[in-house]
Amino acid sequence: MIVKATDILKAIQKLNPAEKHRLREYLIDALTASSSTRTVLEEISERKNKDGYRCPNCESEHIVRFGKYSTIVDGEEVKKQRYRCKACRMTFTDFTNTALYRTRHLNRWMKFIECMIEGYSLRKSAELIGDITHVTLFYWRHKLLTALKQMEITNFQGIVEMDETYFLYSEKGQRKIKDRKPRKRGGSAKKRGISKEQVCVLVARDRDKVTFSETLGMGRLTKEQLDKAIGHKLSNRNVLCTDAWRAFKTYATEKDISIYQFKSDGKIRTKGL
Repeated sequence: MIVKATDILKAIQKLNPAEKHRLREYLIDALTASSSTRTVLEEISERKNKDGYRCPNCESEHIVRFGKYSTIVDGEEVKKQRYRCKACRMTFTDFTNTALYRTRHLNRWMKFIECMIEGYSLRKSAELIGDITHVTLFYWRHKLLTALKQMEITNFQGIVEMDETYFLYSEKGQRKIKDRKPRKRGGSAKKRGISKEQVCVLVARDRDKVTFSETLGMGRLTKEQLDKAIGHKLSNRNVLCTDAWRAFKTYATEKDISIYQFKSDGKIRTKGL
């Protein structure tokens, strides 16, 4: 009996969330197990250098191959390509300035990313992945977060939903905290409402799932902060959906951008749109 791909897709759509989750876990495990370390290395090299080789130090395109070096990855000896820049004489590899630099467990990264998406703790992730410690995953997580922070998002398209949120300023890990007593798990601000004791985080997302999320400073959001953060990603072809905070309205008016503003009860505040 021949089963069509369309029939399989229809059957998958009928699965409940728990069954879909188990299916995804199975496919990820199968794909990870079937892909060798050498295949992963070749794919990374191909993706990174698809537009040509470039020096990570001086951006020169005058690059030559400079031999190979051996390293142990998951108990297997693997030879990696080394390159040298003819301009600055620096040597580098395909992993230089990437989250995978000096990583010895390449075939476990995919599973770890899935664990991060699911929100698992480092200890639980280590148990699910196997043969790796939560301490190693701690450094991997920071590598990934650093890489994500450096990624430049594309311009927003169409409708852009935007909102700001505030967190009490934290100095966790500081041994000598000035101007206040140490506190445990949260605490409360000295002043009522939003003040300079809170950190402002702006989140914006369009219908193509292009997402911006970043801390903008202390206290209330201003139009200057908004313009500096994502002004170059917006145009008068966008439509903003925000709450009633006046900085959004002032910014949209100055940039000639249409805006819908909503009250906390969900009713549209802006008339005539």
